[in-house]
Amino acid sequence: MQQRDSYNARSVGEKKTVISNGKGLRVSLYEIETNAHIMIGWADSDDDAREIAGEHYPEEEVVRITKRPRDIWVISKSMLGVQGASEPCDVARDCLSRARGDKLHAIRLYMLDTGVDLHEAQRAIETNMSLGW
Repeated sequence: MQQRDSYNARSVGEKKTVISNGKGLRVSLYEIETNAHIMIGWADSDDDAREIAGEHYPEEEVVRITKRPRDIWVISKSMLGVQGASEPCDVARDCLSRARGDKLHAIRLYMLDTGVDLHEAQRAIETNMSLGW
């Protein structure tokens, strides 16, 4: 079982968060790719990362697992075409969650929930996907 522990960094005196496995051992950040999704998650090992994918997307095949070299995951907003400041939309995130990451289904749900047209729903869903729903 993973848990969050806090510790104080001595060099700068700021508080940082570390994910540990409850045994005091730090876990790693993994990139887990299935045939339809790319997930980022903390895991003790490749096997644990595969298990995470199976819990969330049991019908999908894991095609790649990569242990990240750093403790952060960085996505370039310019590479995704996101310009300016964007705020996550709770409705869009809820639709993505209910659609289990299926973009087209999430767009339909967003249209039903908000009454907006296809173009606005697509923009809202895609923007929130780029923000890491």
